[in-house]
Amino acid sequence: METEGLLPYLKLHKDELINSLLDGSYRPHPVRRVEIPKDGGNKRQLGIPTVIDRLIQQSISQVLSPLYERQFSDNSFGFRPKRSAHQALRRAQSYINNGYKYCFDLDLEKFFDTVNRSKLIEILSRSVKDGRVISLVHKYLLSGVMVGSHYESCVQGTVQGGPLSPLLSNVMLHELDTELESRSHKFVRYADDWAQRMREAPG
Repeated sequence: METEGLLPYLKLHKDELINSLLDGSYRPHPVRRVEIPKDGGNKRQLGIPTVIDRLIQQSISQVLSPLYERQFSDNSFGFRPKRSAHQALRRAQSYINNGYKYCFDLDLEKFFDTVNRSKLIEILSRSVKDGRVISLVHKYLLSGVMVGSHYESCVQGTVQGGPLSPLLSNVMLHELDTELESRSHKFVRYADDWAQRMREAPG
């Protein structure tokens, strides 16, 4: 279905779709695997949801985002409303101005591909008490991918490319933010990239 076909579809099947979401019978479709080039000649794998699944994921994200925005760290800037990479850079600059001379620059390799789903669901369940929402998110994690005309299951990770994946990544990485803050570290995180500042040389 193209995006132009969504409204006519919903006019005919809205009640059926809503009922399937409420009674738990809805089954997400596999995402379409695409690859985009990265620096260094590597490629990033993305998963493009169907139009209907994109709508549902966006709906989940819009409802859950305000809940989690109240919890997220002030040092987290990626994929959040009214936050940007420029703000992250200004925060890093403020640490430099305050005398922090040394920086650790870290990047989680293949973060989206290696997320522990059981841990993610457990973290979500702490704040989201509607079991239907948790079940639906779990189904999206298990929906698999289409590579050409072939279906492939995914045993771990959260597929990057849908409206829900940025929120899920921040929910997971908020655990890291909380740990760093409990140790009084000065850091800036943008998605799965972060920098930690120190006043003196390590060691």
